Amino acid sequence: QVQLVESGGGLVQAGGSLRLSCATSGRTFSKYCIGWFRQAPGKERELVATISWSSDFTFYSNSVKGRFTISRDNAKDTGYLQMNSLKPEDTAVYYCAVRPTANSAYYTRFEGDYDYWGQGTQVTVSS
Repeated sequence: QVQLVESGGGLVQAGGSLRLSCATSGRTFSKYCIGWFRQAPGKERELVATISWSSDFTFYSNSVKGRFTISRDNAKDTGYLQMNSLKPEDTAVYYCAVRPTANSAYYTRFEGDYDYWGQGTQVTVSS
């Protein structure tokens, strides 16, 4: 049974930083891409960033480009989202998700493409 566990969320002041982690366990597939999504109160869940298995390909939403960095350590089966220069509008529940793939370069921006999801971690940015 595949499990994804996010950690690293919390309360931070505007301009501060947080690093989210997403640990994957129980997988039977060899490769997967990772996506980070977020959902603010009253809003739909949206993509934040995604990364291929090889780490050669990444995609960021315009709202976080230049402030957030997605990365991964395949040896540890863990993905990361480094969030710098946080803004109050970054406040949301952050989810990681994975999609198995045979293509090391594959990544996807689309929520419906992801097969496994974590439970989410709250990020709150105070002004």
